[in-house]
Amino acid sequence: MRVIRNATLADGRVRDVRIGDGRIDAVGEDLEGETLADATGKRLLPGMIDAHVHFRQPGYEHKETWASGSRSAAAGGVTTVVDQPNTDPPTVTGAAFDEKAEYAADSLVDWGVNGGVTADWDPGSLFDRPLFALGEVFLADSTGDMGIDAELFADACERAAEEDVVVTVHAEDADLFAESVPPSGTDTASGDEPRADAKSRDDADAWSAYRTAEAEEAAVERAVGVGGNVGATVHVAHTSTPEGVDAARAGGATCEVTPHHLFLSREDLDELGTFGRMNPPLRSEERREALFERLADGKVDVVATDHAPHTREEKDASIWDAPSGVPGVETALPLLVQAASEGELSFERVRDVTAANPADVFDLPRKGRIEEGRDADLVLVDPDASREIRGGDLHSKCGWTPFEGMAGVFPELTLVRGTVVWDGEGFADHDGENVRA
Repeated sequence: MRVIRNATLADGRVRDVRIGDGRIDAVGEDLEGETLADATGKRLLPGMIDAHVHFRQPGYEHKETWASGSRSAAAGGVTTVVDQPNTDPPTVTGAAFDEKAEYAADSLVDWGVNGGVTADWDPGSLFDRPLFALGEVFLADSTGDMGIDAELFADACERAAEEDVVVTVHAEDADLFAESVPPSGTDTASGDEPRADAKSRDDADAWSAYRTAEAEEAAVERAVGVGGNVGATVHVAHTSTPEGVDAARAGGATCEVTPHHLFLSREDLDELGTFGRMNPPLRSEERREALFERLADGKVDVVATDHAPHTREEKDASIWDAPSGVPGVETALPLLVQAASEGELSFERVRDVTAANPADVFDLPRKGRIEEGRDADLVLVDPDASREIRGGDLHSKCGWTPFEGMAGVFPELTLVRGTVVWDGEGFADHDGENVRA
């Protein structure tokens, strides 16, 4: 038995945590066992469950692999990831799931694979796999190959309800994207300012103007309505607006927000350029602040990264040609711990949105909490040990970050089922397992 001693938990209690056979054996005071770490003055958190990553394999290994992505996860305190289906081939059949699972065997952290819905999906072969959810059922053609129509979405929700599977929705209504847009930096049109064809603008903010906030709110309302009508459990991915969060809650759905929508806004686009293009796009600073307030006061269920790496060469294009997405799996927990250390939200909220709530939403009873019998997925951080985030220091294959120069608190130790996979300097060999196997 090994013991992490004198750790301050998210709720402020100072406790020893004893580990044996990959599980938490006991949480108490003066526990017997070999000392693994003296955590005096430091915070011990349950490992983050990142329910939304794109590790790109198979098909796009030049961007990321399960090996590189999971190392980035471990260095950022993420101990479980859920990969999304828009790879090549897309994960819409049992055979595609099995192929991706073979690549996931390289993972340093525990993992799950979401199945997708397209015109070619095969629910019969997918549902006999240990799926978390139907991942990113798009109400907008966000990736070019994963968008579906309203009828197929309703059919998928009905089948998911029969199988008791969560439906994860990318909620944007493409019919409400703006064909004409107001001047740069304007979040919504007042009707008085001049407008121009959307694609006549070439500034980085044009993408945010085009993919409107109203398109998200409308799609969330529609998605939770359709899901509710057939008894499906709906989870709204990467909600980027306070209105989207409110619509999800009003409809009885859970929702996630990303670090980039919590910590970045349209005001950052002059510096980010096309490296700040993602779906949904960055919103106004006013909306960002309101979204963060909902995180702090408990209205947001989950923080997930939508880790979507692309190479620098791919992102260095026009705003209309650059691919959407940013890396984030290694920086999410450090940014949130930094915010907690500065008093912007509580450590209990960090624990809930990164671990406890994702475990509940996706039915992972062994994960998400520091309790006897749970998996020993643990992260030790020193809230006083803040440092600047630098893309060159991170472990994603893409080698850059939209959070360059911001402050974060990175883990000193990351444990997956009791094994130290990251010690603040290097990685240990460990095979992640399918957490639903």
